[in-house]
Amino acid sequence: MSNPQPAQSQEHPGFEAGLDPQADHGEQSYRGSGRLEGKATVITGGDSGIGRAVAIAFAREGADVLIGYLPAEEEDARATAGWIEDAGRTAVLVPGDLADPAHCREIVDRAVSEFGRIDVLVNNAAFQMSRPTLEDVPDEEWDQTIAVNLDALFHVTKAALPHMQAGGSIINTTSVNSDQPPPQLIAYDATKAGIANFTAALAQQYGPKGIRANSVAPGPIWTPLIPATMEPEEVEQFGAGTPLGRPGQPAELAPVYVMLASDESSYVSGARIAVTGGMPIL
Repeated sequence: MSNPQPAQSQEHPGFEAGLDPQADHGEQSYRGSGRLEGKATVITGGDSGIGRAVAIAFAREGADVLIGYLPAEEEDARATAGWIEDAGRTAVLVPGDLADPAHCREIVDRAVSEFGRIDVLVNNAAFQMSRPTLEDVPDEEWDQTIAVNLDALFHVTKAALPHMQAGGSIINTTSVNSDQPPPQLIAYDATKAGIANFTAALAQQYGPKGIRANSVAPGPIWTPLIPATMEPEEVEQFGAGTPLGRPGQPAELAPVYVMLASDESSYVSGARIAVTGGMPIL
């Protein structure tokens, strides 16, 4: 099987327009059926990749969507907002750096100001960088990975919980890397394992209040983060080692997030759902 993408690189954080081939976020394929009608939703990292696919799906299912993103990703964020608005729903854009706890709280404050509540929170934003050994990881890069992937998860969720009622859903993006950690992504691996455990504990804490918490564990998914954080030769082989022999598309993740966000999953909490192309998780 030939590689589905050529060797390539981008400057971090990476942009959709630079991907070769272009990623599929369900722009032409996702069809909604009212499963999230009227829900107020928040997606961090909602400008591109998995976050864009989830935002499109949520809007087509009837949800209003606030997306958080880095200021450098404004063009991608506005494109995502366009798809939300095309579905007839409200799109709210909140740029900023999730490594700043104040910005994490700003996202929640803005959602409450715009929507009056939060029904669904998707903690999806993440940072990674490929390094050959632990000694090659700069201290500040380790700190940034923890801040964006774990600390922001804590700050956003803590701020959101007082504004969520029974029936609310929290969905956190973890990774197959939590179970099959590539050595060159050691910092990212550690955060994704942390997210899995955070989610499991959260489900137990807030189940009595009727708030569900679940996580999605993607395998290799074709997003701008890949050429922006990996060497070109790694990009060329990205996803080739899965049983399906290719990376997944963001559109292939979105239905799982919709299911977990919907009231149809009212007894699903503490779950971790693998979307990995056949790579097992424990």
